[in-house]
Amino acid sequence: MHLTPLHTDGTCFIDADGRQIILRGLNLGGDSKVPWPDGGTQHPDDFSDHRKISFTGRPFLLSDADEHFSRIRNWGFNCLRLLTTWEAIEHEGPGIYDNAYLYHLQEICRKAGDYGLYVFLDFHQDVWSRMSGGDGAPGWTFEAVGLDFTRFEAAGASHVMQSRFDYASDSDNQASYPQMSWAQNYRMPANAIMWTLFWGSKHITPDFLIGGISASDYLQTHLLGAMAQVARRVAHMPHVIGFDSLNEPGLGWLGQSLSPVTLAGQRQLNGPPMPGVVWSALDALAVAAGVPRELPVRDTSFEVNAKIGWQTVNPKGVRIWRDGVLCPFAQAGIYAVENLDKEHRIVALTEDAFSHFQGQRLDIANDVFAPFYHRVACTIRAIAPHWLLMAEMDPLGAMTGRPFPASMPAQSVNASHWYDVTLLVKKQFDSAVSVDLLTGEASHGSAEIGARYQRQLAAVQALAEPVASGMPTLIGEFGIPFDLDDGTAYAAWASGTRDESVWATHTQVLSLMYDALDALHLSSAQWNYTAGNQNNARIGDQWNQEDLSVFSLDQPAGRAVSGFCRPYAQAIQGKLQRIHFDSSSGVFEMFFETDPAVPQPTLIYLPAIQYPTGLTITLSGPTHSHEHDRHTQILTIWATDTGVIEVRCTRSS
Repeated sequence: MHLTPLHTDGTCFIDADGRQIILRGLNLGGDSKVPWPDGGTQHPDDFSDHRKISFTGRPFLLSDADEHFSRIRNWGFNCLRLLTTWEAIEHEGPGIYDNAYLYHLQEICRKAGDYGLYVFLDFHQDVWSRMSGGDGAPGWTFEAVGLDFTRFEAAGASHVMQSRFDYASDSDNQASYPQMSWAQNYRMPANAIMWTLFWGSKHITPDFLIGGISASDYLQTHLLGAMAQVARRVAHMPHVIGFDSLNEPGLGWLGQSLSPVTLAGQRQLNGPPMPGVVWSALDALAVAAGVPRELPVRDTSFEVNAKIGWQTVNPKGVRIWRDGVLCPFAQAGIYAVENLDKEHRIVALTEDAFSHFQGQRLDIANDVFAPFYHRVACTIRAIAPHWLLMAEMDPLGAMTGRPFPASMPAQSVNASHWYDVTLLVKKQFDSAVSVDLLTGEASHGSAEIGARYQRQLAAVQALAEPVASGMPTLIGEFGIPFDLDDGTAYAAWASGTRDESVWATHTQVLSLMYDALDALHLSSAQWNYTAGNQNNARIGDQWNQEDLSVFSLDQPAGRAVSGFCRPYAQAIQGKLQRIHFDSSSGVFEMFFETDPAVPQPTLIYLPAIQYPTGLTITLSGPTHSHEHDRHTQILTIWATDTGVIEVRCTRSS
């Protein structure tokens, strides 16, 4: 398929020939978050070499690109959300760019186009940085604002696998670092300080300057400078359709009061109840200042009435601000530390410091994200004016239904993420009954679970409703852990089982998810493809024991391929009306309204894995001709009259 730049028309992606395009993609890849070759979290690391590391080799070596891209294309994907990180580009220091890595990323991107894959670039981050438990920003950003990341662990200011995990132990699931616990960092001091400054220092700490400008301007300018470096390398490639604004940005304490009320041992915080230590902004500022705090700890049930324990955080009083650096929040009069009889006590002074700016309640969508979206759009479109902006809000905003601002840049896309949180966190799936951890809703049987998925995805789609011109929705991330049920599939594989029964549960869940995407006509990018993945609970996607890759070195032919390798319309000579695939019977149906003025045909991917003994194709509607290429697995339909064409494909017996 010849690729042309895409633009948006209402809620649709349209190519240069006027065809509606459905993007069915993969995130490439999970280990692009960490340095090459041994930067994965399965290795101990004190980050002392953070200025000298390299990401050249992520997501894979150029010599391996043909193998990986041919596999991805054969599975029917036509799009990649290609991951990079700010750290990968600017790790050595402010304004010092890694040209070897930039060339490598450029060539990976170029090669993707050779295989007919659209690409949009994702500047990825999770909980700010590797040094605060995730990935994304360079280590020098902590130094720039006055933090010493080497003190985070001693102070209890972050939850980092390389600090908490006992690498000498044979156990892969350890109480000190439970699987899927990295997200606790969202509310911990290291991460929260950085995001609060990134968004709000102009208003919250107006006298705190870095190089003569606010911390917000300093951090955002450097991030966007790194983005521009990538943009210049790929601007000439027609298959590059745009940039993600920023992956799952945190908010820090924005929108929160300084010291929420304590009720029955539980803090009232924004968002759903989460396991782990329960932090207020005041608690976090105290710990950062070296003041010990006795804080409530929720168990892992996610229930509103979860068991609450107590934990003394930072008992040794370790201060995470660098020697000689004053806390900018204390300098701004938000809190004070009092010395009473040789014991320190923290006092709240400005309760609404993070919830109000200049006397007005903070509007997250319009006051925080809208200006940032426009700034990102201006940065990338100064280099390629046609590029799309794949816009994301914070994960909590997407989960709780906070809509996008009405004043979005033109040619924006709702690129929000969606996961079955129960599946993601508990790594278990029971088709008989599935309980949503965030809402408590119980769904009985596959039909109810599928209906819930469709409702949740429709709610994500609805986040774009305030935008009068319309925004297409591309689910930027969704996916499943492949180490479900304590790695049952891996045990079966190790015992020699090689048929599809190994992945029966995974295939069932993926089918339900893609059914919901089809019903809503949504584009998507599944998380993820990790070239270095292994069937090992310590390794997985090489990042914080996550294991959601459709590819593994142990399963190079793919995992649960029949769950995601399904028929769909890649390009439509007109407008899609309805599409449905029954994975059990193999019946695929599609209805589309033709537009003969569009000069290029409809392309439908019909994977051989779903039709192992062949297929029968039936078309009805206005005048047309068609051709099915079994090698490319593409059905091509040319329409010459206006009307509705029905496509029906069935498995040959």
